[in-house]
Amino acid sequence: MHVFLKCPSRTLAVGVAALYFVSVVISVQAVDQPQADSQADSKAFRPPVKFTGDGDHRNMMEQLGIRALRPGADPKNQTTFDEAQANKYPLPALMTMNNGSKVTSIRQWKSRRAEIQEAFEREVYGRIPNNVPKVTWKVAEVSQGEVAATKTITKSLVGHVDNSTYPLITVDILANLTTPAGASWPVPVMVEFSFAFGRGPAVRKWQEQVIEKGWGYATISPASIQADGPALTSGIIGLTNKGQPRKPDDWGALRAWQWGVSRLLDYLETDKAVDSKQVGIEGLSRYGKAALVTEAFEPRIAVGLIGSSGEGGAKLHRHIFGETVENLTGGEYYWMAGNFMKYGASDAAFGPKNAGDIPVDSHQLIAMCAPRPCFISYGTAEGGDPQWVDARGSFMAAVAAGPAYKLFGKRDLGTPGNYLTDSMPPVNQLIGGELAWRQHSGGHSVAENWPAFLEWASQFMKPHTPARKSPKG
Repeated sequence: MHVFLKCPSRTLAVGVAALYFVSVVISVQAVDQPQADSQADSKAFRPPVKFTGDGDHRNMMEQLGIRALRPGADPKNQTTFDEAQANKYPLPALMTMNNGSKVTSIRQWKSRRAEIQEAFEREVYGRIPNNVPKVTWKVAEVSQGEVAATKTITKSLVGHVDNSTYPLITVDILANLTTPAGASWPVPVMVEFSFAFGRGPAVRKWQEQVIEKGWGYATISPASIQADGPALTSGIIGLTNKGQPRKPDDWGALRAWQWGVSRLLDYLETDKAVDSKQVGIEGLSRYGKAALVTEAFEPRIAVGLIGSSGEGGAKLHRHIFGETVENLTGGEYYWMAGNFMKYGASDAAFGPKNAGDIPVDSHQLIAMCAPRPCFISYGTAEGGDPQWVDARGSFMAAVAAGPAYKLFGKRDLGTPGNYLTDSMPPVNQLIGGELAWRQHSGGHSVAENWPAFLEWASQFMKPHTPARKSPKG
């Protein structure tokens, strides 16, 4: 690690105005990685592909041999919300190996989990390539402030991705870290995928609640990693592919955002203010999907708060209710691997496919988090959480994920265990243990569940105080 004290020529427009500046450069995953020179001869590099309209979507359809996709469900059409017709396809087995043997031990589960992860990477979320460039973190600004009557220190972080092999694309991961200034030991930290990153210094209620517990919080800008759109020849995906289109099993935005949090964890492991063994992840809606993907694929995440994640998140693909697979294959396809589009195909070289053909489902994604605590959060349709996010379908997935938690001796939701018939608990009632569920009475938000989450998470996330020395006798 190289540390330099200096007065920078410019500061990031993030957080509160700095009282002093410290620039810390941390090379993560690499030593002395070469950086692209701003004067690099761009003529030596093939320009990135620039698709117009639905060009990227059409390109992937052609790669896959898809001639037509089924339209997604209309959230305004009430016939899409028929529970009696929702369960058309049986769930893929959770505790049975691909060879048919039953999983009865943690050792077997490790092999089964690897099978599940492989299927998710190949068919649903995509693979992170082996040649993703390295990241060097810099503490660009340090400021003192106050949150919930507690003095705090906020660090504005920039993770520069080495683009020396393709200088036509630049990726700088933006994040903030706030910790209590007076903490005597490293503190747990909750990381949020932030919708509002860079929109000003306002502190939100959840951040006050976290600081009041003696924890810290971090926010990361997903857009600084990968755009939330079809611009897949830019961002980290484009940089890794040197500006060329994805292959069908390449990563989509959800895995890219997860990768960004993994790189932030690399930095947090170097920050003495942070207990890097106790870092949690939280996100809402599309970032709720990303939060679940992050906890499932990144074993260093200690706990997850998964907010109203819907299709592509905690919702069962096979629960045909509200938003469905087809909404993503014809819409936000860029969140997923290209291969995911196959399951919305009505006419293709390989024949039609649907949700029942996907080799995995979201109960297995939740199970990949086991034995680490995972809290599934939703609001109500009456309170403003859209009916199409399908809270029921996510509750069913959590029920069906229970056996993986129980295998580790951890607590599941505590229901009878039949995902088709188990009743959802009353609104505002938290159920479960390491795997937990709570549907609050509000809308498309996690704000109403933060107090319950923090109380629940305190069972698992506790500041590690230094051991006291025995007095000399």
